[in-house]
Amino acid sequence: MSLTAPLLPAAQALAAGASEWIVPYADGPADNAWADLQLPHLQALLTALSPRTVVQGSEYDFSPPHERVLARTMGLPDTPGLIPWAALAASNLGQDAAQACAFITPSHWHIGADHVHQSDPAATPLGEEESQQLLALISPWFADDGIALQYLQPDLWLARGDAFENLATASMDRVLNRDVRPWFPDAAQGAVIQRLQSEVQMLLYTHVFNDRRAAQGLQPINAFWVHGSGRLPAPASTPASQVACIDDLRTPALQGNVQAWRQAWQQLDGSLIAQLQQRAERGEAVKLTLSGERHAVQWVNAPRGFMDKIKGMFATKRLPNLRDML
Repeated sequence: MSLTAPLLPAAQALAAGASEWIVPYADGPADNAWADLQLPHLQALLTALSPRTVVQGSEYDFSPPHERVLARTMGLPDTPGLIPWAALAASNLGQDAAQACAFITPSHWHIGADHVHQSDPAATPLGEEESQQLLALISPWFADDGIALQYLQPDLWLARGDAFENLATASMDRVLNRDVRPWFPDAAQGAVIQRLQSEVQMLLYTHVFNDRRAAQGLQPINAFWVHGSGRLPAPASTPASQVACIDDLRTPALQGNVQAWRQAWQQLDGSLIAQLQQRAERGEAVKLTLSGERHAVQWVNAPRGFMDKIKGMFATKRLPNLRDML
């Protein structure tokens, strides 16, 4: 979602004056992540708000729930795997986005006997000059299939071509630190992409580009991931409100780091969530969406009568089982 709908740290999102907040990976990377975790502000806030499920899906959907919620707020299609983030990026850059687009992320795959593991691009960084060199190296291979590549940033290129028309592709978040094989596009629709994967692997296997990386102790770049594919609706919509998608829980969740995830939630509870609690107590509108691997649930202010408020004062305030809800 880079360059289009970035995930922001909570502090930056608060400074931006958002009116709606989405917190991905609120469910936790493991069942024991919630053991004795104290989040008093979240507990109080969710008790004061009313929930409704806004995305009900599967952990195998190509797009995680938070991307689907964000797409809806921006007037984009929210079909898993067909949220046109790349086409939106092209449009935001003032370029023609009429053609189907996708993002290309250069990657390192660890290929074993029974797995193909996608490393986090942040763990195998590309410099700007290095990424530009790699782009020039493999662009002709894509051009032969009518795909034009454009540099955006070291770990993100823009691709245009008919090969991405109605091609569902899995979000990078779905494959990071995972076996990529369950996340490949449809074999028939993605035949061009799969062939290019094989050709790029062979090209880079013994290329001097990776020899230089090896000399620096860096993992080779031997693959790429296609994501954010699709075509913008015409005319493209604009966001109806200022929405902030918070990334504080994302990295520890995707790394499976339970302790870091717990610490991140506690810090979030004492910052963003505490401020939202104060807003709710003042009667201001609050719209908070928590999402996990499967579902997204939105909590909002609901009009309450006098008796409801009295009951709320004496009700037992318990944190919902977010692990099961999301």
